[in-house]
Amino acid sequence: MAAIVIIPARYDSTRFPGKPLYPLRGTPVIQHVYENSKRSRLADDVIVATDSETIFEKVLSFGGKAAMTDRNHQSGTDRIAEVARSTDCDIIVNVQGDEPLIRSEMIDDVISLLEDKRASIGTLIKKIDALQEITDPNVVKIVFDNQGFALYFSRAQIPFRAPHSELSAPVYYKHIGIYSYRRDILLTLAGMEQTGLERVEKLEQLRALENGMKIKIRETFFETYGVDTPEDIERVEKCLNT
Repeated sequence: MAAIVIIPARYDSTRFPGKPLYPLRGTPVIQHVYENSKRSRLADDVIVATDSETIFEKVLSFGGKAAMTDRNHQSGTDRIAEVARSTDCDIIVNVQGDEPLIRSEMIDDVISLLEDKRASIGTLIKKIDALQEITDPNVVKIVFDNQGFALYFSRAQIPFRAPHSELSAPVYYKHIGIYSYRRDILLTLAGMEQTGLERVEKLEQLRALENGMKIKIRETFFETYGVDTPEDIERVEKCLNT
């Protein structure tokens, strides 16, 4: 199966404008993401999808591939779908443009998940070790079935442990926001209206679940931190130095 990584990268972030171009150890965030993605064994190509000519030119300057997209997309899914329409491949991998710590092994993992013909989408999860993450709405929690398919994603604490439960404390998992899509599934999703739960939780992946699509999951042991605000820079740079 031919697979392409598409990296959506916007310039006009509300919390951190221009973050794809911010230098981490002298190299722009987007270049870290691109070069780490290129190390994937299973991806055949990597393309940055952007609405910014500045980001477009920067990617070309370090030898990368980029495509200009519409400025009016409401989500990264819509942005990568625009590029996917002009590609000839079976699988699209969505790697966020603010994830400079992404590992090539993580990309290979989500691609291989789609070897299961029941799966429409693949994604990763990680066991939560820090107790404060369980109740942090910025950390998306997930529950899944015995076959390794997602049942639900939420910003709330799931599963909830009822008071006086005789069961031991459950293991909590958080979602790692990298996705693989069958190309036709991605294009179908991008053409759908937002769903009720998606709007409530502000989680795009719920659109797929509400429309009966199966999301296969795999546990990863890699930790990755995105650059969402200027305050994230120090933590990410420390990780790059290790």
